[in-house]
Amino acid sequence: MNYLPTGREFQIYINPGRPVSEATVRITGITNETLRDKYRFEHPDVVDQLMEFLGEDPIVAHNAEFDRGFLNYELELLGRPHLPKERFIDTLVLAREHRPGAPASLDALCKRFNISIEGRVLHGALLDAQLLAMAYLELRGGRERHFDFASSAHAIALAAQAPRRQRPAPRAPLVTAEEEAAHAAFIGAMGESAIWNKYG
Repeated sequence: MNYLPTGREFQIYINPGRPVSEATVRITGITNETLRDKYRFEHPDVVDQLMEFLGEDPIVAHNAEFDRGFLNYELELLGRPHLPKERFIDTLVLAREHRPGAPASLDALCKRFNISIEGRVLHGALLDAQLLAMAYLELRGGRERHFDFASSAHAIALAAQAPRRQRPAPRAPLVTAEEEAAHAAFIGAMGESAIWNKYG
């Protein structure tokens, strides 16, 4: 929200209805035993909760068409409307626009933006989503964006303030005569080559 993480998360394991491949176990650490008693996608505790979590918000994904295809296939089986392409923000496309020709994988983005992946031994959906969220924020301007007061409510509030009134009379100098004399003596000791003598 406003390019700041909300801390809201949604994660649920789903029984795919078929054996998990060895490659999947190796990459994710998720086994058949892990998923044996989990709900299928069509269960209300899965699909309804997922759609409620997504709401009407944009969906950020890396190589978004890949994920959109899987989601829409499952939604079609249930007679539910597809998620339109316009709802998706593809960080793979953003990464290639940000630095054409550079590696654009999630690992490459984390390296580019100094996002730590030290704890990422296995690929899990939640951790990958958290890493992608950080990379997405960097692709959209990153931490510098937080200092862009031109578009913030803070700037609007400041602009709405009435201009400050000028003082009726200038304030008296705070420097004493002794301090001014000591300063003049210090400057004088530097000679004619002092830079302020050239440009003052």
